[in-house]
Amino acid sequence: MRDREAQAEAFHALHGEGQFLVLANAWDAGSARLIESLGAPAIATTSSGVSWARGYADGHALPLPTLLATIADIARVLEVPLTTDIEGGFSDDPVAVGRLVGDVVAAGAVGINLEDGTTAPDRFAAKIAAAREAGAAAGVRVFVNARTDVFLRGLAPEGERVAEVLRRAGLYKAAGADGLFVPGARADADIAAIAAGAGLPLNIMAQPGVPPARRLRELGARRLSAGGAIAQSVLTEAAELARSFLADGDCDAVTRRAMPYADLNRLHAPRR
Repeated sequence: MRDREAQAEAFHALHGEGQFLVLANAWDAGSARLIESLGAPAIATTSSGVSWARGYADGHALPLPTLLATIADIARVLEVPLTTDIEGGFSDDPVAVGRLVGDVVAAGAVGINLEDGTTAPDRFAAKIAAAREAGAAAGVRVFVNARTDVFLRGLAPEGERVAEVLRRAGLYKAAGADGLFVPGARADADIAAIAAGAGLPLNIMAQPGVPPARRLRELGARRLSAGGAIAQSVLTEAAELARSFLADGDCDAVTRRAMPYADLNRLHAPRR
């Protein structure tokens, strides 16, 4: 499915009532195609994984032309919808964020993750509105997943974090957000309260101590993202294999778990 409008509607539908979307975040075209081949109904990127794969630190260090080229590379190999992490929009200016979202849609994505970080909630809401307008101008109902870092960065005292998340959720929904992403939320009671009160599909990020997908669904969440965890694990394994090989040149160690060359090559062959 290549039509971006159809892809956008399909991605929205994956967040509908009774749905639960699991996203195993990719970091380049090869990882995206591999994950899609395993049955993923959509592909999300991880900003950390994309940045590391291109030789940059995470945190708005990736040049925008490189980000857009990566999105285009990933979109080229996919049939399923693509949503991409654009961190805080790479600017404090909502107009600039809107321009970026227009470019992201032109590159092939139909959804974005946009994070508030330490940005004032009112200012972040303006970014969401600009992103929504940019998608409309491109003729695509972009899925705007508004990430709030209240839990992740401890932006409110521990006993007040749920209330602060819900306060922000109201602002972000009014600005045009389609989903709420709350990385760092782990406790069942917190997740259930946010899911019940946000008025938006709740996205949780995989971290130690986070309940599994089945339990998250029971608590009212609609989406679980791997975030950078898969990319981190892959790089950790690569470091161990390379360290071992550099130390003793053990050929069996670096080949015993490798997918067959022919299978990987066939995976990346043109499909049309």
